[in-house]
Amino acid sequence: MLEVTQLNQYYGESHTLWDLDLSVPEGSCTCLMGRNGVGKTTFLKTVMGLLPAKSGQIKFGKDDLFGAPPEARARHGIGYVPQGRDIFGQLTVAENLRTGLAARSDGKREVPERVFELFPVLKSMLRRRGGDLSGGQQQQLAMGRALALGPKLLILDEPCEGIQPNIVSQIADVLKELRNSGLTILLVEQKLPFARRVADRFCIIDRGRRVAAGEMSELSDQVVSKYLTV
Repeated sequence: MLEVTQLNQYYGESHTLWDLDLSVPEGSCTCLMGRNGVGKTTFLKTVMGLLPAKSGQIKFGKDDLFGAPPEARARHGIGYVPQGRDIFGQLTVAENLRTGLAARSDGKREVPERVFELFPVLKSMLRRRGGDLSGGQQQQLAMGRALALGPKLLILDEPCEGIQPNIVSQIADVLKELRNSGLTILLVEQKLPFARRVADRFCIIDRGRRVAAGEMSELSDQVVSKYLTV
């Protein structure tokens, strides 16, 4: 579904992504892994059009997204949950969720009931301001907002960061349910047990280059020790 080929990205004169290839098959959950500062978030932002790519290809199905603005990528069916969540603290939960509807290609303006089935807490907090929610509730809100656009691909950047363990477990269950329902998922996650639980594929980058990839069952202790252990 998502095919990224020979992707190069720069911050000023600094070369951050080097000829990076990543394939996310339809219906899979692929985990992008690596130590801090190796380019994982930069990669996601480049795929979403939030950072400019210098060269390469970003194909989503039959569509070439290279150079397309972020809103166009969302309209193609890519939902994005950024690191830090980026919800609107002064807006209510309902208003935050409705912002996800703007990119729907079918013109629907009602939050899908599926969002509340996955995150029941949101339905009971529709009138509360996003900034008044706990970190775990804000993460669920950010995911619900991304799902409100009815994505074909869901991209998440460290969904477990700063979240209490019981919510982490709930998020894992939701991602497994979404994957089992056919949604394609790409996530960045450093917690190895979480990654093994929800993902069926992995890709490891180091210093902006892909160094390992494959089925999650192929992620060996040797590779973990070399590229993931701090």
